[in-house]
Amino acid sequence: MKNNFEFSALYTDLYELTMCQAYFFSNKSKDKVCFDYFFRNNPFNGGYVVFAGLSDFLDLLNDFKFSEDNIEYLKSNGFKEQFLSYLRNFKFRGKIYAFNEGEIIFPDEPVIRVEGNIIECQLIETLLLNIINFESLIATKTSRIAYAAKGKTIVDFGLRRAQGFGGLQATKAAFIGGVAGTSNTLAGYLYNIPVKGTHAHSWVQSFDSEYDAFMNFVQNWPENSILLIDTYDTINSGLPAAIKVAKELERIDKRVLGVRLDSGDFAYLSKKVRKILDDNGLHYIKIVVSNQLDEYTIQSLNNQNAPIDMFGVGTRLITAYDQPALDGVYKLSSINNVPKIKISDNMEKVNNPGIKKVRRYFDDEGKFFIDGILLQEENIIKVLRHSFISYKKTETGKRKYENLLKLCHDNGKRLFNCNPVSEISEYRRKRFSQLREEHKRFYNPHIYRVGLSKKLYKLKERLIRTYKS
Repeated sequence: MKNNFEFSALYTDLYELTMCQAYFFSNKSKDKVCFDYFFRNNPFNGGYVVFAGLSDFLDLLNDFKFSEDNIEYLKSNGFKEQFLSYLRNFKFRGKIYAFNEGEIIFPDEPVIRVEGNIIECQLIETLLLNIINFESLIATKTSRIAYAAKGKTIVDFGLRRAQGFGGLQATKAAFIGGVAGTSNTLAGYLYNIPVKGTHAHSWVQSFDSEYDAFMNFVQNWPENSILLIDTYDTINSGLPAAIKVAKELERIDKRVLGVRLDSGDFAYLSKKVRKILDDNGLHYIKIVVSNQLDEYTIQSLNNQNAPIDMFGVGTRLITAYDQPALDGVYKLSSINNVPKIKISDNMEKVNNPGIKKVRRYFDDEGKFFIDGILLQEENIIKVLRHSFISYKKTETGKRKYENLLKLCHDNGKRLFNCNPVSEISEYRRKRFSQLREEHKRFYNPHIYRVGLSKKLYKLKERLIRTYKS
């Protein structure tokens, strides 16, 4: 990385720029368009996605400009002077509508709608996809891990395994998804996320005995003493040394906060450690585990009634280990108010045309019932139809609903201040509680319904016939 690296509008794929120059010289630069961001499949074979990254995207959009050095670089790559003059004054001045960050979202619904001239809307595609896909993926993975923990504390330990500086975004997304804190100190500073961490095996190894290591540590950090007890022999040396230190602290009215296991059979060891601690009257000492944890491991440990109080989750959280990417896409749906469609032999890849809005309907218990995709001008609808199976329909009746797309950026300015990440996380928690349990399970989750209005369904059907004939 260059020492003088600064974010700029070069943070894009080359084909965005080549298309935009071609638009410019094809007299299309004033065409008014609408693009939709959506994804086609839930990651992790799950039942939902947590929407994250909107605030970071809007922040970066403000700095999405071309410096003179950027212009010279593009000139050296064959771009024409007239187009480069246009780029010198580039700033996105269109409209962006989006769901609230932290929302629970589902396949095929337009989570972000971008309107403006075709060059502006095309140029921001890569930035939008890069930020939203990544952060939503990590927030979703974290939500699954937090759900498996069933109220027990989850802490992000993943920075050292993250993909470079993406670790900052990943930690922020993980907090939205449900971690209680992080080892990532810079993320704690930037986003006001609680920071957690005590010591590593190297600390223990640097002393002649585990007792000396633990005692020195608690003398330095008496209010934050989680002692790592598996450096040599968890049961026969590490735990006895921690107990000795804990008893000595009690004499001066202090307490060891917890002990940590970083290897071995966590179900077996945690039960044995808990019994020994309790037999010594140390009921208050928490048990923390870390090392290659994910939602499946944590679920298994809970099913085995392992007496674990806190999970430090690293690699498998921060890298979304079992699925490297969210398949979010950015598709043109309207140009100069004429609906557009992309055709495929796979009906699931045929996009929904036109300028649209999204409604979420609720059942009598306040739980999510169905999401509806409507054309922007529609108001009262009674039935939502499956995207491509004509006989599948759902009556909406007089159910309560919310319109989910809200204007958040207009004419070069964001229309609201960035919510603290803690508020986004709390919003995610509230909305997740409104999702029924059958959509949250890890194996064969029930598919949440997303339907089309009759008018949109007919428009899609007509455009398919038009382009297929």
